[in-house]
Amino acid sequence: MATPNCLRCLLVRPSVAARLPAARQMITAAAPFSTTANSRAAGGPQQGKGKKAPKPPVKGKQMNLSAFKKKRDVDKSKPPLPGERKAYRKRILLSNNNALPVPGLQDVNAESMLQTSNSGKVLSLPDAVVDQLRAVEAFKPTQCWGVFRKPSMLVRAETVELMQKMQKAADSQQALRLVVTGDRITGKSMLLLQAMTHAYLNDWVVINVPEAQELTTACTEYAPIPNNPTQYMQQNYVLKMIQAIRKANEKLFSRLTTVHQHPDLPQHVPVSSPLLQLANSAKEADGAWAVFHALWQELTTKGYGRPPILFALDGVAHIMKMSDYRSPAFEQIHSFDLALVRLFADCLGGNVQLPNGGAVLASTSRNNSPRTPSLELALLQREAEQNKTEVPKKDPFFRGYDERVDAVLKSVQVLRLDRVSKAEARAVMEYWAASGVLRATVDEATVSEKWTLGGNGVLGEMERAALLTMRL
Repeated sequence: MATPNCLRCLLVRPSVAARLPAARQMITAAAPFSTTANSRAAGGPQQGKGKKAPKPPVKGKQMNLSAFKKKRDVDKSKPPLPGERKAYRKRILLSNNNALPVPGLQDVNAESMLQTSNSGKVLSLPDAVVDQLRAVEAFKPTQCWGVFRKPSMLVRAETVELMQKMQKAADSQQALRLVVTGDRITGKSMLLLQAMTHAYLNDWVVINVPEAQELTTACTEYAPIPNNPTQYMQQNYVLKMIQAIRKANEKLFSRLTTVHQHPDLPQHVPVSSPLLQLANSAKEADGAWAVFHALWQELTTKGYGRPPILFALDGVAHIMKMSDYRSPAFEQIHSFDLALVRLFADCLGGNVQLPNGGAVLASTSRNNSPRTPSLELALLQREAEQNKTEVPKKDPFFRGYDERVDAVLKSVQVLRLDRVSKAEARAVMEYWAASGVLRATVDEATVSEKWTLGGNGVLGEMERAALLTMRL
């Protein structure tokens, strides 16, 4: 039975009206962000019992960094085919239909570059010789052939001197061993091209190495020769060289016949067969070196109507040092241990003779050339001996000299290609003006200006000063 509230309870317990402000303060302190509690505390309308209070708002907001990332441009173009970039880089244009034909321009012949009267004249190349020079890669991509109507060249005093030496060596059935040197872009590669032109016009056999660095920078395949493991053959490069020689000398090889038996060939070639058949037997890289060795043996046979040989190489500094190839023991291979390089070095040094005469020409390069102290010193010594001046000596405290290089270069001739004279500069500028690529009057003032801007007659610098806007 419930006991009614006594007087003591009624006096001690606070009334409902007294407890209401305290309850409101407790609710407000417990839920400061509750809208329901706030509305109740403010005396607003009360929500139903089944509804939940909304969540409190978030104080901070995360930043989406992915929205600030830069979108990459995806290249959707077709990638170049294998070898397409190299072909574009090495392409050579030998004519320009927009250029004007030069009136009175004469073609070079077998005697043109031997005559001193033609020094300082511009002569054009015949079409047949152009095809032969293209086959052996005598033209350079850096030369501005594609600006003019027809490939032409300036006959310089050094050109006449070199051609006379070559013809004298061929007449006496001896070999001219010479190194062409000079400053940068003075026309050393062009002089080699003129020598090859003279050789083709006189029915010589031309063997050309357009870039010596391709033989020593480990960019082509190599393998030890089976019977001589200390020498290495570069079969793919040799196969390409044989095809170039066959294409350039096809008419000459069809007249000459073999006189030796060659049992090591991949294909049987009987005696008295045309040399063209011997050259055509090189169809695979595995047997290319054997075919080249047999072809060289046939060409260097004395008599039998064999023509003189021109063996040319550009960038000789690359073969006068250690190559980038490695032996099976992972030791660095000297360039002279590569069979093709060794053959050229023996011809240049005089260890291998040319019984029917000819020339072995090497050219230095200043654009892309490693430092070879033995080559630099040997050229200075040979040049001093020719000019009968004081011969420089080796540095006794330097150990970077190579005895094998010194032995090769101890008896070579040196031809220094100097700057062109003002008369030669005027002749070549008149040719530029007649072709329509030089829009200026060729007078004494213009010639002096371009000659001075071109480093006092550096032919390559003159081309840059006068034809820079025409190079594509």
